[in-house]
Amino acid sequence: MVASYVELIRNTPFIVQLFFVFFGLPGLGIRIDEVQAAILAMTVNLGAYATEIVRAGIDSIPRGQVQAAQALGLHGRQVFRHVVLPQALANVFPALLSQVLIVMLGSAVVSQISVPDLTYAANFIQSRNFRSFESYLIITATYLLLSILLRQLLNWLGRGLFAGRTPHTPDARRNWWTWFARRHVSTMATER
Repeated sequence: MVASYVELIRNTPFIVQLFFVFFGLPGLGIRIDEVQAAILAMTVNLGAYATEIVRAGIDSIPRGQVQAAQALGLHGRQVFRHVVLPQALANVFPALLSQVLIVMLGSAVVSQISVPDLTYAANFIQSRNFRSFESYLIITATYLLLSILLRQLLNWLGRGLFAGRTPHTPDARRNWWTWFARRHVSTMATER
């Protein structure tokens, strides 16, 4: 059942899912407004992709760790909760973060069912003053800023949640700029 849900959602465009929720569910007697339809469609979409990402993370945990936990006397649920799930979530956190950002950026599509979002606002402004370049440039910059801020926030939360649970590499805990500066400064110092 879950596999069918995941395959159905992953193999259909988001706009089709959005239209089905907004236009199809009322045909079944389920009445929801535009905002509720948008939230439901985005949640269903994110849920399918997140399910597949987490499944891959769980499959990535070596079988030996499960066997070692069982040898220590942990039962099935304890093994899953204390050994498998924490490592799997730490491993897939970057992929989940990217998926959340994709859904946030995909929310621009919800203007197709008249949900007032940034794209809807840009279309409205452009139709009033015929300055489409400026309208869409501002919306692009706004989405870029929102993406950067959301990524930074989620990275910060991830560092707190998964501290000590991910493999340590020399540069994994530093950002790219720090690594780049240290590498090139040390290279320049040895060349002198």
